[in-house]
Amino acid sequence: MRVALFVPCFVDQLFPNAAISMVTVLERLGIEVHYPMEQTCCGQPAFNTGYWDEARRVATRYIEIFDKANCDAIVAPSGSCTSMVRVFYRELFGVGHGVEKSGVRSQESEALSPEFLKRLARVSENTFEFSEFLTKKLKVADVGARFNAKVTFHDACHLLRELRCKDEPRQLLRAVKGLQLVEMKECETCCGFGGTFSAKFPSISTAMDEVKVNSIKETGAEYVVSTDSSCLLQIDGYLKRQNIPIKSISLAEVLASQ
Repeated sequence: MRVALFVPCFVDQLFPNAAISMVTVLERLGIEVHYPMEQTCCGQPAFNTGYWDEARRVATRYIEIFDKANCDAIVAPSGSCTSMVRVFYRELFGVGHGVEKSGVRSQESEALSPEFLKRLARVSENTFEFSEFLTKKLKVADVGARFNAKVTFHDACHLLRELRCKDEPRQLLRAVKGLQLVEMKECETCCGFGGTFSAKFPSISTAMDEVKVNSIKETGAEYVVSTDSSCLLQIDGYLKRQNIPIKSISLAEVLASQ
């Protein structure tokens, strides 16, 4: 099997080890990994802030690049960006179940060629978050990892609510040798990042972060694990500002450990 590696902006700029670790795990499982060098942002920041024309230009480029890669799947260490491609691209281009049900189609979608719509469908349907890909596509839980620590897991909003993945990352963590997984209270509660939400409403964002970190502390965990780098950035920032000795780490890094 050959997969294309989709590296979101946060991972590329701030958490490169998440992508490197993902490659390590995939290659350990015998997967050929291809990295399309031309890739850029998926367009989510522009989409979320209402700049849909700009988002469509970026998304069109993304679709062209990853369709041209001709791989069996596209895999990303991010539930957020995966949901943008798989769920919200259809809304962005005015196609898909939600738009058709409402009877609304954008002018842009009317002008889209049949070939582009095929590429859109191929790319969106074949883009997977890392834990989802391992458990659902490869049917793998034990990736041969060892991580001697007590950890708790934070559910990233888009992974949980858009991709409907809750147990998938936990299956992988439970199979890691030496790892003790302890669930926090309100594990599904948002950490307060929410893309530009944390910049627009910093006081609310910080209050939400405090609630999340208090739940993490109560578990007695040494590490908080998540699939999404944006969540880890938010949580880790609060931990460090409060001098709380709990470390944050991506799921991919845990799975790459031996």
